[in-house]
Amino acid sequence: MISTEVFMDIFALHNQGHSRRTIAKKLGIHRDTVKKHLETGAFPGHRKMEKKISILAPYHQVIRDFLDEDDYQATWIFPRLQNLGFVGSYETVKRYVGTIKEQKSRLAYIRFETEPGLQAQVDFGDFQVQEPNDHTTTVYAFAMVLGCSRGMQVEFIDRCSLETFMDCHANAFRYLGGVPAEILYDNMKNVVIDRKEGKVNFNIEFLHLSRHYGFTPKACPPYSPWVKGKVERPMDYIRERFWRGYKFTSIEALNRDVRVWLDETANKRVHGTHHQPIIDRWLQEIPRLGALPASDYDTSIKVYRKVYKDCQISYNANRYLVPHHVVGKKILLKIKKGLIRIFHDQELLVTYQEAEGQHNVVGNRLFYEQLKLDQEQTRRKYGKHKGKATRGLVTGTLFPQVEQRPMSEYDQFSQGGVSWNN
Repeated sequence: MISTEVFMDIFALHNQGHSRRTIAKKLGIHRDTVKKHLETGAFPGHRKMEKKISILAPYHQVIRDFLDEDDYQATWIFPRLQNLGFVGSYETVKRYVGTIKEQKSRLAYIRFETEPGLQAQVDFGDFQVQEPNDHTTTVYAFAMVLGCSRGMQVEFIDRCSLETFMDCHANAFRYLGGVPAEILYDNMKNVVIDRKEGKVNFNIEFLHLSRHYGFTPKACPPYSPWVKGKVERPMDYIRERFWRGYKFTSIEALNRDVRVWLDETANKRVHGTHHQPIIDRWLQEIPRLGALPASDYDTSIKVYRKVYKDCQISYNANRYLVPHHVVGKKILLKIKKGLIRIFHDQELLVTYQEAEGQHNVVGNRLFYEQLKLDQEQTRRKYGKHKGKATRGLVTGTLFPQVEQRPMSEYDQFSQGGVSWNN
């Protein structure tokens, strides 16, 4: 009995115009096996010695004809079968309709199987690390596998954030030598926000990444893990051939070691489906991949904030000082690896290390000093009464005495009864 993957490759090669003899030679199976599966179209499964003829059997072709016309529900088909003389139950019809729809969905993905450069598949796997104190932590493996050659890239990470997820894509494209036309995913939140009326709503930031690199994201149908078999099986291979018995010390060392394993073992093995060294087919596939862009995508998390009258913005329950000329405007924060870069249009205003904890004020006192100078120039030019609304911002008590101070220090001023000009 052949595997589902080989079965799908039979149809992919057949659709490309290859003869049965050629298909059999490419896949290492008998041409009678190829003939049988092309004629039946049935997915391989375990044989049953005895099989009762279903009461629905005389109506199988009728149901297939209905489903060829449109994606009808079993509730629509059932009463029409009753009008034709069917006396069985609705559940019998429902099960068969579900089976046919599953077959049609699977066959819709056959075209992705062997075309060089067309598709890659992505998956995450979690791996448990036993620490010396018996505490268990989890690291995650990001895997991208090319659909034709099975060339594979693996990167371990300690958290599945959107930022890290996008960084893994950039690293995978560089390692694999280019960008596939399509990438297939399950319904992970970093890719799929939700589904409404059968339509997939992709994560907007992720769509910007896909546009930058020039690939089309594809989401698997819900509850259909067989669609992404090219990467599901390699994840098991990683667990058995690399992870089992591995002594974890750090993420950095882990990624160095898995890179050596990929280069020397995983991507040099003879694959069980195409019966060729993966590296040979991978080198043939690289010219069919899309070219890498001139620069990597900026995978920083991007958020907009409005600048308050006190020249501060709020992010993650902390305050950050910015130049006074952007007060009242919306500015862009780009956050990556704990570093916050703050922009107004294309101008980089300031860069901060993200504050630890909450209710801190982080800033550069030079911003207030510059505000004081501008206010003094305004008063000299227009009179001492101008700029009165922001005069309190330039007094000594509002200068940050340290680079970080708790918000609680400001409570006494906001409640009144304390002079701002001590």
